[in-house]
Amino acid sequence: MNRAVFALIAILCLLSVSSISGLIRIVKAEGGTITINADGSITPSTAPITTVDNVTYTFTANINESIVVERDSIVVDGQGYTVQGTGNGTGITVSGRSRETIKNMEITTFSIGIVLNSSSNNTISGNNITTNNEYGIVLGSSSDYNSISGNNMTTDNWAGIELDSSSSYNSISGNYIAINNETGIVLDSSFGSCTNDSISGNYIAINNETGIVLDSSSNCSISGNNITNNGFDGIDFSYSSNCSISGNYIAINNETGINLYSSSNNVLSGNNVTANNENGVELDYSSGNTLSGNNVMANSGNGIFLAFPSVDNTLSGNNIANNEFGIVLHQSSDNSIIRNSIVDNTNQVSTVGSANSWNNGSMGNYWSDYLTKYPNAAQVDNLGVWNTPYVIDANNNDYYPLMVPTLVVPEFPSFLILSLFLITILLAVIIYKRKPYRTEGSSQAERGMCRKCRTERELARAIPSTFKQPIWEQICAPTKSLKTCNL
Repeated sequence: MNRAVFALIAILCLLSVSSISGLIRIVKAEGGTITINADGSITPSTAPITTVDNVTYTFTANINESIVVERDSIVVDGQGYTVQGTGNGTGITVSGRSRETIKNMEITTFSIGIVLNSSSNNTISGNNITTNNEYGIVLGSSSDYNSISGNNMTTDNWAGIELDSSSSYNSISGNYIAINNETGIVLDSSFGSCTNDSISGNYIAINNETGIVLDSSSNCSISGNNITNNGFDGIDFSYSSNCSISGNYIAINNETGINLYSSSNNVLSGNNVTANNENGVELDYSSGNTLSGNNVMANSGNGIFLAFPSVDNTLSGNNIANNEFGIVLHQSSDNSIIRNSIVDNTNQVSTVGSANSWNNGSMGNYWSDYLTKYPNAAQVDNLGVWNTPYVIDANNNDYYPLMVPTLVVPEFPSFLILSLFLITILLAVIIYKRKPYRTEGSSQAERGMCRKCRTERELARAIPSTFKQPIWEQICAPTKSLKTCNL
């Protein structure tokens, strides 16, 4: 009798466990790895991935094993399911493949979320890649012409994205890369230089070290990114050349906004470099770089700092304002510094062992303290310059100081332009229509909203989801009304 009761209880327990497992929908594949084979088949056949055409492979449940892709020209669609590891290995591996798309899944708790080796023309989009022990995504072994877009990469232990081993012509755009234990994005030269890569429109914030690192890279473009609140620098270049850094918002980083070390012939233009804890822009042992049309404001240290030495650089058309020191040159000569607005810095300029050109023979720079130092100066022949040089030291003089500031209109990330456009349109509608918000299908709660709250709700709905969180934090949060509208 006792044996019968015991057997019955054991059977009931097994049935209960089976039922719970079915509800959780986590599947462990036999052998530890799921493979999409070159012939289109799936190993093991019991894996929770289906295909009807050997082109689109769709998840039907969560997976707690690694996936290896061995077939070209396919789509792996996670359908919102999770690929989860145990802290080691790789979530999805693609080696020697092309024209793959990996999308719509969460990948967590591996050493690396996704690895592409010697693979080109692939797309990684719309994924949530978090809490991996090393990297979120790695492109290695000359993986070229790939697109990484619209992903969230957070709380990875080393970096959100790393490109190495001569991986070139890749596009990294529209990603949310935050709260990683080290760096947001790294282009690493350990096994070969990366060239012609593009990093644009990403939100890169609150990483414990640097936002973007380029090491021995060339002809790369970094544009329209929001790079804020990182533990070290916003952007850090070492031994990199012929790159463009343009239209980025780089603010409140714990050290320097943009730091170039032993880097040459790069162009920094139209950036907003604001309120960083050390310097706005720093060049060490760097030459032949151009800094133009940047807003460099309210940094705790120097606005622009050239040192150790940095020579033959051009600083033109920048607005350098409200920093501790506006421009500092340490053992750095033969730089051209013209048409900049140097405004209300605690110390406008400092030079040590440096001799530079501060005008081009007809125009110099605007100095906000000029009339305080030279109250009797007069204009030269209606040319918009003063007749008395602005003296810095024996080797540095601005012989054609400007009477009015240079207008600087920095570029802005595309998502900020979109937001400002939407705000303008919505305000125009409000001003000219002035109609009560009441439609046939409106709920009582909607009809009772204030006009401001309704406007912000519509604005938030129009913001691309990739950037809704950062735009909420920067634009909408002070009003709190979006939260009231449950968006």
